[in-house]
Amino acid sequence: MKYYYYAHSGHKHGLDRVRRAVALIKAYATRGIEVELLVNDFRAGLAAKELGVRDSVTIETFLDIDAVAQRGDVVFADTAEEFDARIEEYAELFDPLYRIVDDCDKVSLHGEVVVKPPHKERGDDSLVATFIESAYFDTVEKTQRVLFFYGDADYDKELLAHREFFAGLDMELVLGEYFFVKYDDELAKIFTTVYENEEYTEMITSSSIVVTASIQTALEARASQAQVVYMKREGDSECQLKLLDEVGVQIINYFDKDGLSSALSTTKSEKKLPIEENISNKQL
Repeated sequence: MKYYYYAHSGHKHGLDRVRRAVALIKAYATRGIEVELLVNDFRAGLAAKELGVRDSVTIETFLDIDAVAQRGDVVFADTAEEFDARIEEYAELFDPLYRIVDDCDKVSLHGEVVVKPPHKERGDDSLVATFIESAYFDTVEKTQRVLFFYGDADYDKELLAHREFFAGLDMELVLGEYFFVKYDDELAKIFTTVYENEEYTEMITSSSIVVTASIQTALEARASQAQVVYMKREGDSECQLKLLDEVGVQIINYFDKDGLSSALSTTKSEKKLPIEENISNKQL
């Protein structure tokens, strides 16, 4: 029996699911269980290696998992892809099939095990977990800075389109893995300092304030006890937004400068993530 974690990834989908996979893979490794990472593109595999996962296998879609995993293997499927045509087969083939979801309204379709974000209003019998690497919970001395991480890709160059959002705030930026070549030259005119994506973990754990449009980054920064501001996007899961609120993340509208100014003037919340629900402390 082998273990696999499929993380839907790419320039359109970002690396939040890859970061969740890294958290589980490292947690299981401490228990002597090896979990192989499955991603959708080579860049995602490189990013996972930078985060400490040595190897990964690239497949095209969720439908190709059975080209790697065999009957009786354990599979964690972390994807927003439509896969109704295959999930019944996979639920019978793998032992078990875990389906990692962001929406608390999701239910098991064919006996697969559904894993949802933990929050106070959850009322069904599905499993719950946060997927945050244990290193983010370590105490790190903070540098007084406002760090911005938009996400792993900015295909439409939203940061340039909203340059006024950053004016006068002396914000520092961590680049996304999928940012265009030379994009950092343009962004250097907006931010006081620009860090390479390879510095992501170091910057998230050491910054006093983190502003982001990535839910995974918001959770990791809160685990690190930073003051966190999340810019919510259209289509965000209400389940995840409730979790962010419960752990002390300040939520503002997308590129709402007045909201940001108000959030930055607010004292940091003392709320903490439910560590007992984190993957480093539980085995699914």
